[in-house]
Amino acid sequence: MQNKITQLFNIEYPVIQGGMIWVSGWKLASAVSNAGGLGLIGAGSMYPDVLREHIQKCKKATDKPFGVNVPMLYPDIEKIMDIIIEEGVKIVFTSAGNPKTWTSFLKEKGITVVHVVSSVKFALKAEAAGVDAVVCEGFEAGGHNGREESTTFTLIPMVKDQVKIPVIAAGGIGSGRGMLAAIVLGADGVQIGSRFAATLESSAHDNFKDTIVKVKDGDTYVTLKELAPVRLVKNKFFNDVQALYKQNPTTEDLKGLLGRARAKKGMFEGDLEEGELEIGQIAGIIHEIKPVKQVLDEIMEEYNLVKSTF
Repeated sequence: MQNKITQLFNIEYPVIQGGMIWVSGWKLASAVSNAGGLGLIGAGSMYPDVLREHIQKCKKATDKPFGVNVPMLYPDIEKIMDIIIEEGVKIVFTSAGNPKTWTSFLKEKGITVVHVVSSVKFALKAEAAGVDAVVCEGFEAGGHNGREESTTFTLIPMVKDQVKIPVIAAGGIGSGRGMLAAIVLGADGVQIGSRFAATLESSAHDNFKDTIVKVKDGDTYVTLKELAPVRLVKNKFFNDVQALYKQNPTTEDLKGLLGRARAKKGMFEGDLEEGELEIGQIAGIIHEIKPVKQVLDEIMEEYNLVKSTF
């Protein structure tokens, strides 16, 4: 399957794995790349020396293209960018910040740059900054979301009508049917997070993986909008947040409850009560933990089967 995204990244399928914190280590990224998609290492949960180690291990595990996802709010971002350059990474996805900050620097080094956006306004800003493509992420997605609350399948056609660069759909996509729907609406490829979080190669804790396959519709909710909107599985921590809201909390009150390392505690260490459990609404169709290759093969098989019926 050849299109703008497969040509841009030199991959077999227009499927990108989300660069999720605490989930997207070198094992997941290399497995996705080896299976024909584009794997991403999630730098947002890594100290600089840990990121270097993951990049080096990923290079040994695959000879296919892979990239690094960098949230631009990362405190040591200069060190992260230096490591990306030193290790010869050729693809960078940026998010949570102004694309103008790093796009020119990265492109001058010959790096393909993609920026994650949640609205038409930010898609246009990313295009003006010179990125090679945009990921348009709808409100269905797990983890941190945009404040606009636009859903993926409303956002994609609106962005596609306004930009000339390739558009990648993200949020609420975890099957071949979903992939086809996104492409029919104008996407050139898809980014999938939750479905890859529940794989053998994911670095998430087994407790979190087991939780993902138990999630049903209505089991996730976006909260903490005053800090940064985040979609979470409803657990004790989530209930504590909702109880605090009844007291008309200040931003500082919310920060105090959140504390530090909640996402690590939940997704990486497996604390299902006190940790943040970030997953998308599409988790409701995930019923089994499988190897990455099987997941990607099934997505493409279903995509081609459904496409052939039209």
